[in-house]
Amino acid sequence: MKTSEIYFAGGCFWGIEHFFKQIAGVVETQVGYANGKENRAPTYKEVCTDTTGFAETVRVVYDADFVSIVFLTQMFFHAIDPLSVNRQGNDVGTQYRTGVYYTDKALLPQIETVFRDVEERLGQHLVVELQPLQHFFPAEDYHQDYLIKNPQGYCHLPIGLFNWARKQQPTKIQKPR
Repeated sequence: MKTSEIYFAGGCFWGIEHFFKQIAGVVETQVGYANGKENRAPTYKEVCTDTTGFAETVRVVYDADFVSIVFLTQMFFHAIDPLSVNRQGNDVGTQYRTGVYYTDKALLPQIETVFRDVEERLGQHLVVELQPLQHFFPAEDYHQDYLIKNPQGYCHLPIGLFNWARKQQPTKIQKPR
């Protein structure tokens, strides 16, 4: 198995993490804070002040022999509103901005293709960041696997989206109904 990693910021990291856990080929997830103003681990309380510049982000480790970065990025766009600035669902603030942060520059052309396809389909410019990962700090333990530990916990994503993600095959993506 050849693993690779990518970082997705899509609003509250609880739901985005749970969404990616449903996808075949994803072998590990971790919620945390990415691309903030300082190169030190912030606390959740600090990030919630909307002054740190960090985005709630999910580190996704995947089996690159089984699932492609194109598929994962396409799936990401099904879980976010790519036209909303610093807001996803009821969550508002710069920590809830959307972004794709990469560590392997070789993946960039494939990710950019998905961005162009989504822009073309929507007929509008996306407000999703596409940047190299500057830094990532894991969130506190109680945030990890939050929706598994708290099945009735808050999530800005509809439950049906998790079921839909579980049914998708990495070789062929379909639009949700």
